[in-house]
Amino acid sequence: MEDIKQIWEEVLELLKDKIVATTYETWVLPLVPHSLEDNCFCVLTGQNLAIQILQKNKKEISKALSQVCKKDVFFKIIYDEDLHKQLEKEKQQAKKEEEKEFIKNLEKKIVSSKYDGLKQMRSDCNLNLKYKFDNFVVGASNKFAYAVSVAVAKDPGKQYNPLFIYGGSGLGKTHLLQAIGHDILFNKPKLKVKYIKAEEFINDLVNSIAKGMDKTGDKNKKMNEFRNKYRNADVLLIDDIQLIEGKARTEEEMFNTFESLHNAGKQIVFTSDRSPDKFENTPDRLKTRFQMGLLADIQIPDLETRMAILTKLASDRNIVINNNVIEFLASVYNKNIRELEGAFNTISAYSSINDVPITVDSVKKIIGYNEKRKNVTVEGIIDIVAGFYNISVDDIKSTNRSAKTAYARQVAIYLAKELTNESFPFIGNCFNRKHTTIMYSHKTVKTDMQTDRNLAADINKIINEINK
Repeated sequence: MEDIKQIWEEVLELLKDKIVATTYETWVLPLVPHSLEDNCFCVLTGQNLAIQILQKNKKEISKALSQVCKKDVFFKIIYDEDLHKQLEKEKQQAKKEEEKEFIKNLEKKIVSSKYDGLKQMRSDCNLNLKYKFDNFVVGASNKFAYAVSVAVAKDPGKQYNPLFIYGGSGLGKTHLLQAIGHDILFNKPKLKVKYIKAEEFINDLVNSIAKGMDKTGDKNKKMNEFRNKYRNADVLLIDDIQLIEGKARTEEEMFNTFESLHNAGKQIVFTSDRSPDKFENTPDRLKTRFQMGLLADIQIPDLETRMAILTKLASDRNIVINNNVIEFLASVYNKNIRELEGAFNTISAYSSINDVPITVDSVKKIIGYNEKRKNVTVEGIIDIVAGFYNISVDDIKSTNRSAKTAYARQVAIYLAKELTNESFPFIGNCFNRKHTTIMYSHKTVKTDMQTDRNLAADINKIINEINK
């Protein structure tokens, strides 16, 4: 047994730099050496997905084993239920201890800070303890954004200032933004951290302007209070900055707030659903401020990362889910982490309340999965709708606002949402439009169908054509 352990330790050393870090740490390190018989080295795993996820690494692992053993050795992974229970127990215990330690240490640091307690700290900073670096699942799609976020939290205001994180809806931008805030609060509690959504900034400005003069007769008092609220921060974290686009007064105040903070060496972090160069109605002077630090994009997570997210969700809630179910969900919800988590929450709740086992078949019923949807694409729908109305695909995707083109475009948008599992932001990209425009078009057609028989008839004909 000691020989097997020694062999495996040497193999791990060889694999450390040859397998992606996230895969190595999450799936390889927890493996337990079991036996070496007939040139087959067996290891045990307590993680359901390890066998499937490490399939593509088997050759590399076998090669390392052969190198250590100085002969050809094959590699095999065996799932062990007892090891699984042991790992789950350890995870739950570690999670509880981590939370206790985090709160304990944070409360100690509050003593030397300006806050009277943890509750006041969270309230003043507007942060949700749910979002920390520790529970952010890192993959190829978000590795860079994660790394620079950690760097900013470690040394705010010194490098990557401003940091501009952008990507589609539900990919983890808010998680990283708030994780930066939590990390700074924990390690540098004397710094004043402020997290807001851009919508809050807009509403605060509108309210300050509307209130105008207060009882003292000072017209500028409310505006000064507004400005101080944001310019006194050491770290300003603004979510969904794209919402201020085209709002001249808001953009002016944001520019001045940026200048005030940046010139004072204070850290600024923005998130957006697109990069600054796509802000068509934003003044160049503000757009260049967004771009002067570092831009970090978050892409759609790959299948492995999505499966890892689901595995972590199940582990955190002590829910056992079959490998096939996890792979199925990760395949269906392949554009948006928020939708993936939402589906998981729906399934786990339904299963618990109705005492229904979680299988691929039961999951399909719970989420209303349509087998035909997997073969229908947004581009395919656009092509069929364009042919139906005798216009070009380019017209549907263009800015052409003629009645005929606009009508066909809205029909295509409605069908794209109804007949695929794609998100509004993804569909928006296909039509070269904002996701809010896509949501509006979908809602409009859905409402009009109830009274417009011709529209309903057109849509039924197109659906029949799509399903042929």
